[in-house]
Amino acid sequence: MCSAGSSRAIEIIQDPVEIQKLAFNLIQTAMEEILVMYSTANAFHRQERAGKIQLIKEAATQRGVKIRILTPEDEQIVETERKLSMVQEGEQQPLKNIGIRYIEPHLQTMVTILIVDRKYSLVIELKDDTKQTSIEAIGLATYSNSQSTVSSYVSIFESLWTETELFQKLKESEKVKDDFVHIAAHELRAPIQPILALAEILRSKKTDGGQEAGYLDTIIRNAKRLQRLTEDILDINRIESKSLDLKKESFDLSEMILSAIADSNNHITKIHKHTNLKLEFIRPKEGIFIEADKGRINQVISNLLSNAIKFTSDGTVTAAVVPNNDEIVVSITDNGPGIDSEILPKLFRKFATKSRTGTGLGLFISKSIIEAHGGKIWGKNNYPEGKGATFGFSLPLHNAGEV
Repeated sequence: MCSAGSSRAIEIIQDPVEIQKLAFNLIQTAMEEILVMYSTANAFHRQERAGKIQLIKEAATQRGVKIRILTPEDEQIVETERKLSMVQEGEQQPLKNIGIRYIEPHLQTMVTILIVDRKYSLVIELKDDTKQTSIEAIGLATYSNSQSTVSSYVSIFESLWTETELFQKLKESEKVKDDFVHIAAHELRAPIQPILALAEILRSKKTDGGQEAGYLDTIIRNAKRLQRLTEDILDINRIESKSLDLKKESFDLSEMILSAIADSNNHITKIHKHTNLKLEFIRPKEGIFIEADKGRINQVISNLLSNAIKFTSDGTVTAAVVPNNDEIVVSITDNGPGIDSEILPKLFRKFATKSRTGTGLGLFISKSIIEAHGGKIWGKNNYPEGKGATFGFSLPLHNAGEV
């Protein structure tokens, strides 16, 4: 059996029992530093059951050896880290020479690496991660006391150690940003509601028009823009935290689109008073019932209609619903300037806009809503066949159907 003091530079070991003994021997002879990278969380647990983690702690507490461990994360390992960080169980005094960092899934390997005092390395192949003991789970191992080989493994370990630190800092900064955005959006939402409500009450009393009524119209219009932005920010936060809940129910999609068009016509009457813009709806003869989140689908349709109206100063915006086998396809076509060639490749990403009248969040949110329903969304220019652009989405019919 090879030992830590062996003169051999490199040796391949195939006996799992000998590999395990060598690993224990290396840890027991460590005087300055132990670096360990575990291939999987199960590999960590197997070594903990075998007593190696306790042996590592004894090296830290009794001989002052500096310990650094890289491992995938689970709840049990986090609890073990808490215990390792204390000099004795139950004490609050931290053990400063033991550090554990967690490897992200994409950085996991099929080998466990043990480096002792930067003089010896043991690289152990994982054969079967489902086994309960290391003897059953490991394959062959490579032991080395060659300075060039050991230094190479040290460099790999140090690179991963630094990367995990940077990734952790990135996650923490992302969380701070997300928390700030969430709190700020909620704080903005609170004053917007009374501003809108009171302004609309005052506006209802100014039936004779005039300058004051115009001021109130401006307040209401901009308060609604701010309200929409606040809701969009909150939706982005929900999407990125994977907490966008769907409240599905059965409803007639055609009736919803008719209602959305009526709301859009009211908006055109108020805001675009001198336009010749028309809205049309090509609807099926029978209702189209789907099982979906009614509020969220209405949000998508309203957003697509709003975009079409925004970029069509004169002409027609046409909405259509077409059943297609086991799905329903909704399209909204305008005859505006079309989608800018720079925007087209990144159409449904956040902030993909060159317009001064929008944030570019609406299409990103719409895409997330449709995909959460198991559907698809797209946008394209109509030329050379025609002018303008068409946005559409499909939704699965599932158990719903035409009535």
